[in-house]
Amino acid sequence: MAIDRTIKFTMTKTNSTQFSPINQDIVEQLMAIELACHPHPWSEKTFRSCIDGRYFGDYLTVDKAIVGFYVGEHVAGESTLMDICVAPAQQGKGYGKTLLLQFFEDCKKLASKTIFLEVRAKNISAQMLYINHGFSEISRRTGYYPSNTSFGYEDAIVMSKKL
Repeated sequence: MAIDRTIKFTMTKTNSTQFSPINQDIVEQLMAIELACHPHPWSEKTFRSCIDGRYFGDYLTVDKAIVGFYVGEHVAGESTLMDICVAPAQQGKGYGKTLLLQFFEDCKKLASKTIFLEVRAKNISAQMLYINHGFSEISRRTGYYPSNTSFGYEDAIVMSKKL
């Protein structure tokens, strides 16, 4: 099942918000956000490999400025949130929630029954966002992520949510 990839547009009292499908032409701009958000970011090659096919994603613009994006993967009735980023200067304004809700809408259009994600054990703000939107911890991957302090490793918390 394919997702309708038309641009989604919403007007609010103070700004205009628009979702657009991620494509190869926008990756370079999204990589700037990816690099700013993650201590161990995806390479551009990895990012480009996660477009089309079983992958889907949107980027969010507010007043024509890109503020964030997400990338998902859909296989056999299940979706995985592969990456979600909000530009550091735009964090704390609810855009992570906005992106997550858009990801849910795309998962529903794909008839996903379950959504999975992994989050760093120390990323409490992301964990709270996910918990507040119905995710539960189902597993841990010990030493999965290289540490942000460049010494040692950090666990990944695996979470899921039924749609």
